[in-house]
Amino acid sequence: MILVTTDYVSGKETQMLGLVTGSTIQTKNLGRDITQSFKTLVGGELKAYNDMMNDARALATKRMVEKATELGADAVIAIRYSSAAVMQGAAEVVAYGTAVKFTN
Repeated sequence: MILVTTDYVSGKETQMLGLVTGSTIQTKNLGRDITQSFKTLVGGELKAYNDMMNDARALATKRMVEKATELGADAVIAIRYSSAAVMQGAAEVVAYGTAVKFTN
């Protein structure tokens, strides 16, 4: 499966199959949340939250690809990501794009 943020795959003609999405809501455990709160006092990277968001993006992408595969897609083009805080320490990540099939 080819995944691109562009509106095309270079050298390929495509047939649009439709919008595909994947999403997840992730949170860290309370102990990690408290330790990350202390980190905000001294500054620096919040590694636990960075890891959480990386995991969330990977899972959302995986779910989007699964839906594209169900449609028989060869690629997903124009991929975008969106995230939003759902509650303290929890975030939703959505991956979306257009599933396409190669015609040449």
